[in-house]
Amino acid sequence: MLSTPGYTIQIEIFQGPLDLLLELIEHSELDITKVALAEITDQYLEYIHGMDDRSLEEIAAFLVIASRLLQIKSEVLLPRPPLREPGEEDPGDALARQLVAYKKYKQVAILLSEREAAGLRSFVRVAAQPTMDPQLDLGGLTLADLHEAMVEALLNAPRQVHLEQSVRAPQVRIRDKIHSLINALKKIGKVSFRKFIHNARSRLEVVVSFLAVLELIKQDQVKANQETLFADIELTPGEAWSRDQSGEFDLEFEE
Repeated sequence: MLSTPGYTIQIEIFQGPLDLLLELIEHSELDITKVALAEITDQYLEYIHGMDDRSLEEIAAFLVIASRLLQIKSEVLLPRPPLREPGEEDPGDALARQLVAYKKYKQVAILLSEREAAGLRSFVRVAAQPTMDPQLDLGGLTLADLHEAMVEALLNAPRQVHLEQSVRAPQVRIRDKIHSLINALKKIGKVSFRKFIHNARSRLEVVVSFLAVLELIKQDQVKANQETLFADIELTPGEAWSRDQSGEFDLEFEE
């Protein structure tokens, strides 16, 4: 440890070597706030002025000890930063952010003021133009106006319309579905209703296929078996089934 042999200090609360004073302060056995560092420095300067042989080593030791005492006292006297909760913003950072925002608003205000002074009162649209649903207001029209508009439209319409093609909905007949089901039973002996309607192109075709199954069940040509609710329906030959039949039946209705 550094020491200053042959030198002692005398202050109100301590008397002895300087290195001992430092040791007591570091071990919290002496309150440094009650130690006058200026008085210690004055005593040491008076001491070295009276020395005949000034030792650089002893002077260096005093400077180190005095610096350490000054550091300890500064840490005790200077206010420490307050402890903040996790996530709490530093007031200094918040103030700096507010100042930056204030500067931006001030610059924008100056720019707007300059444009107003120059008579430039139009500004570029930043947001997209709002879209509004078109509305047809017929409040100002009368029955006579509507009649006149209809007559004008009829007069301007083409006199003759030529239809090169006509579009008809596909026909689905119960008799055709009956033939399809009978042919499938002749080939494999058992048909799943789900597979039977697998290639159906519309709901109408599914309904007609189901009606064909019901017709064959009514005539005892087909038996239907469903093991559980909503399960697939298994179709097999019924009591009146014959492999050499032509598939021609008298139907109560034909779509």
